[in-house]
Amino acid sequence: MAKKASGDGDAASASLKEKGNELFKSGNYLKAAATYTQAIKLDSSNATLYSNRAAAFLNLVKLNKALADAETAISLSPHWEKGYFRKGCVLEAMEKFNDALAAFQKALQLNPQSSEVSRKIKRIEQLIKEKKRAQEVENLRSNIDMSKHLGTIKPELSEKYGSEESWMDILSFLTDTMEMAVKSWHETSKLESRVYFLPDKEKTLTDKYAPAVNIDKAIRRRLICQSIMLSSCQKCHLLPAGLERSGNEEVETWPTRWFLCAI
Repeated sequence: MAKKASGDGDAASASLKEKGNELFKSGNYLKAAATYTQAIKLDSSNATLYSNRAAAFLNLVKLNKALADAETAISLSPHWEKGYFRKGCVLEAMEKFNDALAAFQKALQLNPQSSEVSRKIKRIEQLIKEKKRAQEVENLRSNIDMSKHLGTIKPELSEKYGSEESWMDILSFLTDTMEMAVKSWHETSKLESRVYFLPDKEKTLTDKYAPAVNIDKAIRRRLICQSIMLSSCQKCHLLPAGLERSGNEEVETWPTRWFLCAI
């Protein structure tokens, strides 16, 4: 009688498993998870049921539950690659890429012919590289300090422009200009030879409009302005959008906060 009851339970569990699979294929992950749970109550040592429920939980973005089920599947069947595959998929969704890679590598070790696992490994390795690169860029972007590199020109500026007030203003301009260029390069991976700059850093309601100027021209203009002891030349001022310069030269508009007259 006990053997018959056990057989009936296995049959019922298998039936629920098939029903759960159909619900999963139709995209009804919530009911699929509930059906797998019913099957697990009848057959709690079945690793496949935990693996399938982990997949359902993953699609429901219940990542902690999915990971717990994947771990249970592994403990019940440690030589079955599917448990490690499920674990890798969950860890990938958690963006724990190194742990995910280890899980996928274990799955491939158990089943070297699995093209699905091989594709996952390639994807995770690429994601790890991208994450590392993004972190490196973020570190560089948040630690840009051109002043330490431009400090060597202080003696030359002092000799040419005399008072510290004059040449420190120039050095500050050079530092800001170069830092802007480097930040732009970090963000776009392109070396931009233009900057958008207002020498006196004055801001108005229209400071989002500005023309693009080559870096060397921006620096040269600033040096010219400074050499005649002006904080900016008469052309290097902000104008409201729509107004014209002297000579009926229309103001060019650019989506940025800096403004410098076209040189």
